[in-house]
Amino acid sequence: MLIAGVPWWVFTLIVLIFFSGYMSFKAMVAERKLEQQYAEKEGKIYMERMKKEREEREKRRQQIS
Repeated sequence: MLIAGVPWWVFTLIVLIFFSGYMSFKAMVAERKLEQQYAEKEGKIYMERMKKEREEREKRRQQIS
């Protein structure tokens, strides 16, 4: 079947290229979201560690005084 002189498989190929681009974009967005969640989790862990160290320093200062 020819539409405007172009074989059907050319249209199929074009559709598959666009589908591949869409899936790639979708995967990129999901990866970015996953990286953001990981960074937030690591940031919370870091901030908690800093808070504990600050509290320990304060305890040591009070014990020395």
